[in-house]
Amino acid sequence: MQLGFVIDHESCIGCHACTVACKAENNVPVGGFRTSVKYVEEGTFPDVRRMFLVQRCNHCTKAPCVTICPVNALEKKPNGIVDIDRDACIGCRACMQACPYDAIYLNEDLGAVEKCHYCAHRIEKNLEPACVIVCPVGAIISGDLHNPNSRIAQIAAGKETKVRRPEQRTGPNVRYVGVEDVMLNPGQAIRPEMYLWSDRPPHKGETWPVQLNVQRDARVVLDYGHKVEWGWGVTLYLVTKGIAGGAAMLAPFAAMLGLEGFAAKYLPELIALFFVGLTGLLLVEDLKKPLAFIRLFTRPNWNSWLVKGAWVINAFVGLIVASLALRWSGMDAAADAVRWGGALAGAAVAGYTAFLFAQCEGRDLWQSKLLLPHLLVQAVMCGAAALVPFARGFRFESFSGVIVIAVLAHLAFALIERYRAHDTDNAKQGAAFLGVVRIGPFKAWRDGLIIGVAGALLFVSLLQLSAFAFVPALLGLLMYEHAFIRAGQVPPLS
Repeated sequence: MQLGFVIDHESCIGCHACTVACKAENNVPVGGFRTSVKYVEEGTFPDVRRMFLVQRCNHCTKAPCVTICPVNALEKKPNGIVDIDRDACIGCRACMQACPYDAIYLNEDLGAVEKCHYCAHRIEKNLEPACVIVCPVGAIISGDLHNPNSRIAQIAAGKETKVRRPEQRTGPNVRYVGVEDVMLNPGQAIRPEMYLWSDRPPHKGETWPVQLNVQRDARVVLDYGHKVEWGWGVTLYLVTKGIAGGAAMLAPFAAMLGLEGFAAKYLPELIALFFVGLTGLLLVEDLKKPLAFIRLFTRPNWNSWLVKGAWVINAFVGLIVASLALRWSGMDAAADAVRWGGALAGAAVAGYTAFLFAQCEGRDLWQSKLLLPHLLVQAVMCGAAALVPFARGFRFESFSGVIVIAVLAHLAFALIERYRAHDTDNAKQGAAFLGVVRIGPFKAWRDGLIIGVAGALLFVSLLQLSAFAFVPALLGLLMYEHAFIRAGQVPPLS
């Protein structure tokens, strides 16, 4: 059984009755939408036509929001409805990144996400969803798409239907009749600063990259705002996690790289422990229900890389503490052996985000196969930058070589990621937005690479002051990560 919708845009008049009925039925707060109607106008005066697109959760057959939710707050029910338990939600908003349709919104009052749940409370009483009942032209048809005798299945079989973003392979169960491609392809229509009755919501203020083709005679004239949910907290988390993982990855080579005495024995683990602790604080603080983080362990969804990542971090902390305890007890040989385990765990800490981002089906830029090796390279760069001030003197070759190789590899991955051929429109848009995201007067991607790469190489190679290379390396990486995280979220999904 699979409950779904067929929306007939040959009949739809764009009256918003479905939106209003949904809000009234489900007490949807101001600014949130479980169903909405987008307007696009096409043509030039006087030959202009207005088109509508009813947008909502697609109750996907392979729902990525269910897979990524770390606490099983989202559930695919036997009848096909994707429903949510708001009380279980911890407000991580990972499901919002996984949804390719921007169908999930955050209820700020509750600190939990919400979405269309097919009016499950009505379905249980053999009533149709509120939007179906209220539509004045009968443009919204609900029912079981798997039952060939149902009206909805017969309509879907008898007419040409389209779905939104089929390239995501989620199996969307909202099908459209009589809808134009420009309505279904996010970013194909121009998004002017002024909508039909108001300014465009300011959540994504970046200028559309000039290299992206759009249909110049098609304009979005009404849509609701889609916020960028992951910001500086996630950016900082990537850097602090990279420092922790990188320090542990380099720990077995501490003496070889120029560390002596206390620095060689304890410093890599102490740096790793401090920054992994800071990473944990950033992760918890970024939740809308910070005190509910314990649910990651009490009701875990083992398909989610948020859960797997939490346990990777726990194992990493255990190995780091064990190494320090063994070293403190005078058991240097055992501590050295555990260090190798910590190095492997450090690589896992640095790299697991690539698997988490691969579950973010709405953010194609983040799903790059280059991300895992790039994160490992960044970790080595971060670890070397954090340890280099404590090595012998200000001039030495070992750490300098590690920093130079890691910095150049980071540059290579960054350039390839931006300028390579991308498979989907969303990935192309995200890569183009890398060059648009700003931090004040700076272009975050470009200037982050200039500061991080050129600055680090300047200190290491020309000034022979490797001990200070951590300043431009980490500052530049922070700017780069901000561009990467934001650029992935700026392209429209609706």
